[in-house]
Amino acid sequence: MLGKSYLYHLRPGYGSDKLLLQFFLDGDDVAFNNDLLATLQDINPKIDLVEDLWMNDEVVFHISSKHGTFYLSKDIWGFTFIMAENNQLAIKIIDEILSRSDLFEKEEVDFDNYRDVKS
Repeated sequence: MLGKSYLYHLRPGYGSDKLLLQFFLDGDDVAFNNDLLATLQDINPKIDLVEDLWMNDEVVFHISSKHGTFYLSKDIWGFTFIMAENNQLAIKIIDEILSRSDLFEKEEVDFDNYRDVKS
């Protein structure tokens, strides 16, 4: 990736207090996975399992690190998330690392927009 950065949000899941990272990619950005794993090299990420959830057109990478397990979810519509519902420390550490990288640009969001889900 040359000359641009990946935009991301640190935010709660809809109707939840659990944080996740949401990325905004241009189509199927094939370099993203490599750039992400290279940026996170200090926590020694290792892809343990790749789940192809074909009914959802989604792929979920189960990733272990020295700060525990987290999940990278990507679908065909460009929705890309890092989630770790039971490991919020990992989300915070990953956010810290990404925010220091020139490859990633964090955009602040209002958490209330995600917590107040209307049915």
